[in-house]
Amino acid sequence: MTRMKEYFALTKPGILYGNALTLVAGFMLASHSLLLGVSYTLLFFTLLGLSLIIASGCVFNNYFDRDIDSLMERTKKRALVTGKISTRSALMFGSLLFTFGVIILFFFTNNLALFLAILGFLVYVFWYTMALKRYSTHSTLLGGISGSIPPVVGYASALGYLDAGAVLLFLLLTLWQMPHSFGIALYRLSDYTKASIPVLPVRRGIFITQLQILVYIILFGIVSLLFYYFTEVGSVYALIMGASSLWWIYLSVKGFSLEGEQLHLWAKSIFRFSIIILATFCLLLILGL
Repeated sequence: MTRMKEYFALTKPGILYGNALTLVAGFMLASHSLLLGVSYTLLFFTLLGLSLIIASGCVFNNYFDRDIDSLMERTKKRALVTGKISTRSALMFGSLLFTFGVIILFFFTNNLALFLAILGFLVYVFWYTMALKRYSTHSTLLGGISGSIPPVVGYASALGYLDAGAVLLFLLLTLWQMPHSFGIALYRLSDYTKASIPVLPVRRGIFITQLQILVYIILFGIVSLLFYYFTEVGSVYALIMGASSLWWIYLSVKGFSLEGEQLHLWAKSIFRFSIIILATFCLLLILGL
């Protein structure tokens, strides 16, 4: 049982759950525009297939990052760092997850959804993890792009094509990822500095990071309201997302006057509220409000 937990931890369950929620939101947003309604069978297989592919990407991420994970407080006890799981076993596990995920999407969804799922995997594993994470501050944006694909996969699976709704989903999630990731980077700044990972606050400093957090949150708020004009959401969605975005902007502005431990707690609050506002956004889409 303990060994099973170690393998499950390699898939980064928090990332799996978050991406599952955004996939369901994208699927339901597209389904609400269809006269035939929601196909829960299709939703199940889309969710299962993509979750396996995302889990595979996280396993490979753990494999390639095991050296820098050993330097960071929050990651130094991961199974590949401690040796509880061998690198060979991890590679086999990740490969099996990817294979089964592709098979499920191939047989039960459509080619567009499958293509997007594979694209997200390639961006996350090769472009983000292997190519840029250790060398460029732009790796955060690349990681954000891969994290923005799951809701679009759900949308494509339900609808069979992409339109303005899919574009808005991709833009919103990409914009959301930036303050979310910058909040983590500020909160765990000592870890990233120790591991020499060139996240924005390490390379450009705290003020520039705070400024970019504010800009991305403002853009997030604007795009979130565009859903009211271009998709099937209603006034309840617009009111809740408008108010939530304004509060997030207020939180980001507060950070400019803080320092020391207060700044540390502020970064944590930016990160935590990013999770709350994303969950709110997804639930509103799922409920069709």
